[in-house]
Amino acid sequence: MPKLIKNREFILVVVFALLTAILCFIPTNFDDRVADNAVRCKAEVIAVDNVEIQQFGMVKTGPQSVTLKILEGKFKDQVMKGTNEMLGQMDKDKIFEVGDYALTVLSLNSEGEVIYVNPQDHYRIGTEFALVGLFAFLLIVFGGWTGAKALFSFLFTALAIWKLLIPGLLMGVDPVLITLALVTALCAVIIFMVAGLNKKGIVAFIGSFLGIFTSCLLAVYFTGDLHLHGAVMPFAETLLYSGFGHLDLTKIYVAAVFLACSGAVMDLAMDVSVSLDEVVRINPEITRLEVLASGLRVGRAVVGTMTTTLLLAYSGGFVTLLMAFMAQGVPLINTFNFVYVSAEVLKTLVGSFGLVTVAPFTAVVGAFVFSKSKK
Repeated sequence: MPKLIKNREFILVVVFALLTAILCFIPTNFDDRVADNAVRCKAEVIAVDNVEIQQFGMVKTGPQSVTLKILEGKFKDQVMKGTNEMLGQMDKDKIFEVGDYALTVLSLNSEGEVIYVNPQDHYRIGTEFALVGLFAFLLIVFGGWTGAKALFSFLFTALAIWKLLIPGLLMGVDPVLITLALVTALCAVIIFMVAGLNKKGIVAFIGSFLGIFTSCLLAVYFTGDLHLHGAVMPFAETLLYSGFGHLDLTKIYVAAVFLACSGAVMDLAMDVSVSLDEVVRINPEITRLEVLASGLRVGRAVVGTMTTTLLLAYSGGFVTLLMAFMAQGVPLINTFNFVYVSAEVLKTLVGSFGLVTVAPFTAVVGAFVFSKSKK
């Protein structure tokens, strides 16, 4: 029997590995928007000229002349001069120093010759890949086979969001429906990859879905009740002005609310399911009501810290906004009535509702799946 379970898990991993590979090659239908007359490459900054930069307090404006050595592609080892325009916006401006690496965009003419060199930003891709590699290494070393399965589910989730969800939203598919469908599929992939195709996985999946669906309904209702709109999200208006005026930003915001809390909901459902599985394994004669009571106690113990986790995660994203309000002496009632703060409050509380409900949902499902009714 254990050998059969291992074979089944191995087949499941192979299937999801193939699905992950397929997602890598699925076109997004937006790939053709990338300019054909541009080459992106890594370059080393070998000289800078800051003579024309003007500084007004903390803000810098003007052009910075940058001399670059191209490190890859067909222009490798060539030295070119580019211009780094300082716009006076601290969140967008960057200043290069000798020895820095830059993601450089080379604009070409019809003959393939470079006509403009734009050191777009500091080159971060190498460090990001190193972080991903370190994460994968530690996950496999610590988690072993389970860690490898978790890594596959992580990659599958990232690719599904980029290859399926984002293009679907841009094409005008109903944001709530497509996000709910994708989250449901991701729940199945992640939970069954980690727990396997067994009762434990089934209970966690059903509990997760019910908790996420509850968050979805609450997000739909309270977004309208609080008169919130999707323009509170970063770059939302930029999308409208970029030829995507058909997008329903409010529905995209609703989808983002329950998408953001789905990971924590799955985590709590898995905790309760694993605990019930262990209880029934140790005491096969336990009654259904006793299993339900055990699940509720486990959920009650975990849900307190999980809701605080959501609060910390969301508040970290707008801590500077709260600092600005406090520094200016804005009354607390005005602060929490502000649309951006209200949007984050909704995210936190609706996500917490999902966590509060997923524990009893999972406990009820587990009571019916793991045990039989006994007198």
